[in-house]
Formats: sequence, C-alpha cells, structure tokens
Amino acid sequence: MNKGMHPLLMIALVAAVTLCGRVLPTWTLSLATIAAANALISLGIVVLARTGNVSFGQGLFYAGGGYCVALIANAWGLTDAVAQVIIGAICGGLLGLVIGPLIARYSGIFFGMLTLALSMVFYGALVKSTALGGSDGFNVGRPTLFGMSFADPREADFMLYAVAVVTTGIAGIAATILFRSEFGLASLAVRENNLRVEYLGLSANRIISINFVIAAIFAGASGAFALMAQRHIDPQFAYWTTSGEFVFVAVLAGNQSVAAVFVASMALELVRSFSNLYLPNTWQLVLGLFLLAVILFLPRGIGSLWVRSKRGTAKPGVATEREALP
Repeated sequence: MNKGMHPLLMIALVAAVTLCGRVLPTWTLSLATIAAANALISLGIVVLARTGNVSFGQGLFYAGGGYCVALIANAWGLTDAVAQVIIGAICGGLLGLVIGPLIARYSGIFFGMLTLALSMVFYGALVKSTALGGSDGFNVGRPTLFGMSFADPREADFMLYAVAVVTTGIAGIAATILFRSEFGLASLAVRENNLRVEYLGLSANRIISINFVIAAIFAGASGAFALMAQRHIDPQFAYWTTSGEFVFVAVLAGNQSVAAVFVASMALELVRSFSNLYLPNTWQLVLGLFLLAVILFLPRGIGSLWVRSKRGTAKPGVATEREALP
C-alpha cells in the first residue's frame, strides 16, 4: 500500500531542488521558475477538480494577482519578492471569495464555461483600461529579497528560482495534507454524489467554494511570480489561451500525485522551449503531439507512472485516493 511521501521527506526534497539551482545553467533557472509558477496555479486546478469541477478561467485570478502586485509595486515601491507573492495570493483569494459562492451552485460544463466567461470579461476590461496600459500593459522594477538587490543577473535569477521553488513546495505539502484530511475526502464525496453529502449534513456548495478560493490563492501567487520573472504585465495574463495552458498541465499530471503537477509543468516547458528552438515553424505541432501521446498512453496522468493505487472492491477515485498522494 502506497501511503505517500512523508511531509519531512518532501521538505528535504524541496531544499535539495532549491540548492540544485546553484549548479543549473542560467537559462534553466528562468525556465524552472516559469514551470514552478505554472505548477502552482495548475495545482489549484487539481484541488478544485477533486470536487468534480474544472475552472477554465484561472487566468482571471492569475491576472488579478499580477496586476495588484504591479500597481502596488509602482505606486509604493514595494519590490520584495516574498511580499509580492503574499500580495498576489491575497488578491487572488479575495477575488475567489467574491466569485466562489456565486458559481458554486453550478457544476460540470456550466461551471467551466462560466469561469471562462468571467475571465474573458476581465480581459476585455483590461484591454480597454488606459490607466492600466491597455493592451500593451506596463513594466515593473526588478524584485529584491529582504532589502537585498541583485545586480548580477545570475544571482537575481537564482533568487527568484529559489523563492518560486520554496513557495510551490510549501503549496504542494499543504495540498497533500489537505487531500488526506477529512475535508479532502469530503471534496471527493462531492464529486461522486453531492446529494449524499448534503444528507450527511455537509454543504456541497461550501466545500466547492473553499476549494475554489484555495485555487484562486494559488493562481494569484502564480501571477505574482510571472510578473517578477517577466517584469511586465499585460491583459494576456487573463486570456483564455493562458488559462488553457494551466488546464493542460493539470490534465497531464492527473489527480493521483501532487509531485506529478510539478513534473508535468517542467516537462511541458522543456518540450515547448526545445521545439520552439529547433522547430520554430512547427513547434505547436510538436507540443500537440506530446500532449496527445501523454493522453493516449498515460490516460490517468504522469503521476500514474509511480503511483499504484490499491485496487479492490472500493469504487475507483474514492477510497483509493488517500493512498495516491503525492
């Protein structure tokens, strides 16, 4: 029986990956930072998907967190990377608190399309807003860490890489604990039969709303990382294709393993980077073939390569989920 990785072992793994950044090539640091940021928001999609709902509009919270951080940074000169991540997470969470209860009553395709519509409404508002730079967006300054600035580009890239890895690692550990908790199992019950959950005295809408807010917090923090990495923000953060990439990562990873989300995100970034480098005219085709191959040969996601769920009389996806993480 696979009981999953112990949290202390996960902490050691996060520390090891962070220290590996000292020996990685410079181009890899930037790639890994983006992969970690994308994994963070995709992890939120996996958290929400455990209730049976998938958000196709996480770009709303991704852009919301990024724009909040950018505006505060330019207005008040706040450049600390940790503070920016916290602000992004708070902004995303506040948006989730407002929107979550409104759409928790929906499910399935209606839930997904409503989140997509809200994201595109936000995108349209950003494009028309001249105060926010319109379709061009605006730039922000280089991030610092606890008052320390980094003139060396290599050191600056490593700092951002380390903060991204540690943050996503903490989120992964928290998600693992959440999945194994009573609330995590209740989320699975909502996915299987929300009416029975109501009979048990639990509110299915409340459970969905809480998972939605958690996903929004992860998305807001991810938007802050993307802003710091690019030092520029524009309405493309909220566009539907941006949200689609995060759903792709969640589909590639599956919901059996938290670690698979980070592996899937890094694999997708590597395939995109190398195919764009060596096949600049057909890199979209290569990326599509990669996604198709994973879906065909690993229908349960990349996590199924190392996770062996216990098979028995229990209904798949219910009792076996406890043993399938991370």
